[in-house]
Amino acid sequence: MEHLRKPDWLKIDIGTNARYTETKQIVDTHKLHTICTSGRCPNLGECWGRGTATFMIGGNICTRACKFCNTLSGKPLPLDLSEPAQVAESVRLMKLRHAVITSVDRDDLEDLGAHHWAQTIETVRQVNPQTTIEALIPDFQGRTELVQLLIEAHPEILSHNVETVRRLTPEVRSVARYDTSLAVLRQIAENGIKSKSSIMVGLGETPEEVEETMDDLLANGCKRLTIGQYLQPSRKHYPVKEYVTPEQFRKYKETGMSKGFEMVESGPLVRSSYHAERHL
Repeated sequence: MEHLRKPDWLKIDIGTNARYTETKQIVDTHKLHTICTSGRCPNLGECWGRGTATFMIGGNICTRACKFCNTLSGKPLPLDLSEPAQVAESVRLMKLRHAVITSVDRDDLEDLGAHHWAQTIETVRQVNPQTTIEALIPDFQGRTELVQLLIEAHPEILSHNVETVRRLTPEVRSVARYDTSLAVLRQIAENGIKSKSSIMVGLGETPEEVEETMDDLLANGCKRLTIGQYLQPSRKHYPVKEYVTPEQFRKYKETGMSKGFEMVESGPLVRSSYHAERHL
């Protein structure tokens, strides 16, 4: 397939300021894993410049190998039991009003990392009682009792990404199933927690399929959605099939809001944690 040239609207000025430098120093000093760096997020400069970061817990090696993701895959190291305290202290040092936490998949663990997740949320809250928390969780293989552990930790927002449309899920995601993701989001919403999801476009989906995904999310109680352009991390990853125009992203936002979403962030550089502090 011919390589698509990246359009001008995807060119990024990383930029730095004092807050960016301070945030980077905290992340480096505490040896924190962030999805900002491992996911090669295009908004790293903007977010770190505002003093926000998305912490990635459970290590930096994922047991899955999704074709879109730049996170290392393989056999993870044992959990770092000091990690909840490290994340909590970093949130305090960064003076965050809203903290976003995500993780690798830990299919190697009996509880798939759910108790470590819950402990991290609880520790962050104990140390930072004024900070609101968004947890962007894996599917925990659809095990409702594990999802319930995260619900009972009561983050202000509990997110789980469907990532792409139903048809492309088997091609793009290594283990996860579209209907499993919808069931996780439904369980969150049924328990009265604000739920959120995210999809990438430019993988070969049609606008009609994006709208069908919107309908599926709404039918399962998910009222917050982010939509962004897929960027291929390396030649071994799934190829970009299309660079979606800013105009089409605007249309997706308008369509989503008209369908009943409470919040839609839609743009070429939007990622699931982009402007997360606004999503409450």
